[in-house]
Amino acid sequence: VQLQASGGGSVQAGESLRLSCAASGRAFGNYAMGWFRQAPGKEREFLAAIRRTSGIAYYADSVKDRFTIARDNAKNAMYLQMNSLYPEDTAVYYCAATNTILSGIRDARSYNYWGQGTQVTVSS
Repeated sequence: VQLQASGGGSVQAGESLRLSCAASGRAFGNYAMGWFRQAPGKEREFLAAIRRTSGIAYYADSVKDRFTIARDNAKNAMYLQMNSLYPEDTAVYYCAATNTILSGIRDARSYNYWGQGTQVTVSS
C-alpha cells in the first residue's frame, strides 16, 4: 500500500488542522493505521492509531483530549483532526499502515508502510 499524507501547514497556537492520509494499492481495510510525528532532534512519537474494521482508536496521553483519528475505508483515507495546537506540536507528521501488529499498535516498529510526512508548524 502507498500512503500520502497531506494537510499540514503553519498555524497559530490554539488553532486546528486536519491531516489526511490517502492510501492506494492493496485493500485499505486490511490495514491498521497510525499517525506519528517527529520533531527535530527527537525520536518518532506515536500519536494515534485505529484498527482495521472495528474503528477502535488508541491515543498517546499527550494528544488524547485534542486529537481525533478517523478512517473511511470506502475512500481509502484516514484523518487526524488536531485541535488546540501548541508550539510543541510542531513536527513532521507521518501516517503509517500495518497488516501485522507485532510490537503493539503504538509501536512504530509494527508499521511496514509509511507516508512521506507533512510539516505542521505551530507558532505562539
